[in-house]
Amino acid sequence: MNRQRTLMLIGVAVVVLGAGGVALATRSGKDISAAVPRAGVSSGPPERVILPGRPGDPAVVTDSDKVRAPDGSTYNSIDTTFVQMMIVHHGQAIEMAKLAPVRAGDAHLRALADRISAAQGPEVAWFQGWLRDRRLPPSNPAHDHRAMPGMQSDAAMAALAGLTGTAFDREFVRMMSDHHQGAIQMAGDVLGGGADPVLRELANEMAVEQGSEIRRMRQLSAA
Repeated sequence: MNRQRTLMLIGVAVVVLGAGGVALATRSGKDISAAVPRAGVSSGPPERVILPGRPGDPAVVTDSDKVRAPDGSTYNSIDTTFVQMMIVHHGQAIEMAKLAPVRAGDAHLRALADRISAAQGPEVAWFQGWLRDRRLPPSNPAHDHRAMPGMQSDAAMAALAGLTGTAFDREFVRMMSDHHQGAIQMAGDVLGGGADPVLRELANEMAVEQGSEIRRMRQLSAA
């Protein structure tokens, strides 16, 4: 997994999975669990998933908590849904960030937008590779991407693209903060119910990083 993005983190995050919730802490010991809502994961039986067979072989139906990747690691339907949806979610954040270099009035905000693109672009590539390694489709037609937490409407995106200077800065901070909060919420779901330990690690790091970026945007808007 590409680790260059971790240089941006305040500290290495530690995941603590407790009954009914998720707690996050940095090396400094600061608890940031308030940034990640409790995951709404069902405690019922595992979902059934269909694994495609080799060419000419039939597909196999199995429990989602028993699926194994080629490297032997276990993953489930919560992991798969998170990865498929996060590709689209990150894509919109990158789209917003790419508006900043020519539209933002604040140089610090332009630098933060560049940081967002630099972090989320490699994450998208990693998510895509995760799906390819498991022979899973890059997206699920059943997913309503517009309903993902933090996703901004087409109208809001078009309006943002028409702003410059202080007006752009103010709207960018509002929209990107909301977008990041949505990503943190989705990370909480996979932390609470996912089965892939590497994916949970990345989701944890993502939540810490985006929480830090939200705080930075609030500081810039208050300045």
